Amino acid sequence: MVVLTPHVRPLTIMTDYGVLANLLVIFTASIAVVFVFHQFRLPSIAGFLVAGAIIGPYGLNLISDIGTVQALAEIGIVLLLFTIGIEFSLVHLVSMRRLILLAAPIQVGGVLLVAWIGAMLIGLSWQQGVFWGFLFSLSSTAIVLKTLAERGDSDSIHGRATIGILVFQDLAVVPMMLLTPILGGQSDGNWQAILLTLGESILVVALVIAGAWYLVPKVLGHIVRSRNRELFLLTIIVSCLGIAWLSSLGGLSLALGAFIAGLVISESEYSHQAMAEVLPFRDSFNSLFFVSIGVLMDWRVLLTHPLPVVGLLVTVLLVKFAAGAGAVLLAEVPVRSAIMVGVALAQVGEFSFLLAQQGQEAGFLRGDPYQVFLAVSVLSMIVTPFLMQWSPHLARRTEAWQRLRHWLPGRTTAHVLQTEGKQIRIKDHVIIVGYGLNGRNLARVLGETEIPYLALDLDGDIVSREAKYGVPVYYGDGTNPNVLRHMKIEDAKVLVVAISDPFITRRAVQVAKGLNPKLHVVVRTRYLRELEELHQLGADDVVPEEFETSIEIFALVLRTYHLPQDYVAEKAKQVRREGYALLRRSESPKLAHHLRGGTVADAAVETCRIDDDSPAQGKTLAEIALLPRTGASVIAWTRAGVTQANPSEKTRLLAGDIVVLIGTRAQIRQAMGLLVQMGEK
Repeated sequence: MVVLTPHVRPLTIMTDYGVLANLLVIFTASIAVVFVFHQFRLPSIAGFLVAGAIIGPYGLNLISDIGTVQALAEIGIVLLLFTIGIEFSLVHLVSMRRLILLAAPIQVGGVLLVAWIGAMLIGLSWQQGVFWGFLFSLSSTAIVLKTLAERGDSDSIHGRATIGILVFQDLAVVPMMLLTPILGGQSDGNWQAILLTLGESILVVALVIAGAWYLVPKVLGHIVRSRNRELFLLTIIVSCLGIAWLSSLGGLSLALGAFIAGLVISESEYSHQAMAEVLPFRDSFNSLFFVSIGVLMDWRVLLTHPLPVVGLLVTVLLVKFAAGAGAVLLAEVPVRSAIMVGVALAQVGEFSFLLAQQGQEAGFLRGDPYQVFLAVSVLSMIVTPFLMQWSPHLARRTEAWQRLRHWLPGRTTAHVLQTEGKQIRIKDHVIIVGYGLNGRNLARVLGETEIPYLALDLDGDIVSREAKYGVPVYYGDGTNPNVLRHMKIEDAKVLVVAISDPFITRRAVQVAKGLNPKLHVVVRTRYLRELEELHQLGADDVVPEEFETSIEIFALVLRTYHLPQDYVAEKAKQVRREGYALLRRSESPKLAHHLRGGTVADAAVETCRIDDDSPAQGKTLAEIALLPRTGASVIAWTRAGVTQANPSEKTRLLAGDIVVLIGTRAQIRQAMGLLVQMGEK
């Protein structure tokens, strides 16, 4: 019998590794360029943009599929706005209603007006002028937010003002997209249809937000109870992308939908863990976005149209700077913050590219004008990180220019001077700059201890609310000499700067010390890197949040290992007394000896009583030499009920003393044996 076996062809799967090759090229080029930028202390975002220009189709042409790269880059924008939403919270958004409802429309309207006038002067139609105004009124949410986050300025006055205007701009994209076809004559201009579409968008977004607000916290609660980290991460990603996609159905961008998703999660108790889970993905995809923007840059346009590109670039930067700074000044933001907001908003935004594509279809951008627009937009993005790095110096010089104050709105500099002519009578008091959480807690304690104080804040709502309860809080700028004089700084004893804006903090310390050199200045700062500069400016005590958290952590760890409370308190006091130098050295003199070779789990703490017949009785610690002989250390001793940490080598042990030892278990056993049974040698 013959058995016939069919011929079976092996199954082959054709795999396209083009995406992987593109990603490899992008990340390799980014590493090289950003490393060079880092060596010269240049912003990393500018490095990503330059890397994109180098490997793009107008450079070395190393990217074969730009569309896929841009799709992945869109995910980076979504994750960036999602994390910003988590950090921002709805409370912050509501507190910025003045900026969103007043300053942002003025900024967008100002750019539109200038573009319309400019178009009419050079012979373009008013429709073209309005469209170009649409393009240039938008700023880059991704680049600005990334730069603010890197500089730690997201929670500063200018950071919050910038974010508020960016949120409004992203919302304004929806009506701009609807109006562009009408301006181009492709639509019949049915305003009822436009209003109906806007109404539908608002309804869809409202339903999405309401549903997410109700469902997401409940779903996350069930997921957290499962104790499955992977399940939690997947739920966060689905929530982010799902809410973003549903919001896009209402006409919003995916990025703005992701921002809404972040706001939803920010109100839950799981926001911190959600942020920690998403950050690695956000940072990876973000670099793709910045590279994808650089890829669009066609350097040949600079050679063929150098004057139009450079001229339009300078015009856009100046007009947008003036519109942004002027708008927030009218919203009663301080001068220095207004300058930094204007600089941050001076570039062209990524959503302008979407409008430009629609403008091509409407006949507004064809041929050279489109290429000029791309060149100006990308160049404005490239220079933005450098301008934002330089903006604090510009703000400082502008503020020093006293003549500028004559035409600025009064409340931006010293509204506290307009307190109905009241003369404050107070002496040896505390001045609190910033009435946030830290300022309120300090004020409560000062009030309970009957120590006189005055507080300053630039949030008019806070000042009005607290004034109703008789709290001495005034609307005023803590960096303005006139305001500080009105607060009687010459007679004050302590100045506490409790705000999160590093620029304002440094300026407030410098001005206050100049007015009253004897003033004791206490400063709160977020980062250790600002410690030395603040001391040089005149701060007497600086409290970095980074190291205060570290102190609390090591105190909890030491208490877990049953170290005496006095010893833990003394270590915390020692760190603060030494200006946090102990933690910067990453070593504690006696603890490090035992922990250098292992973990905290290797250490043990025991007590030993010195009796009348103990060989250690009457000897000093130097004579006993426990550390060199056994490796164990004496970290505290108790005599007559009084405990002292870190006894000196000259301490003489007497009968009844209790010695606290730290070391490995073997070292402590050996030391205990010597203390109890030690003989003369």
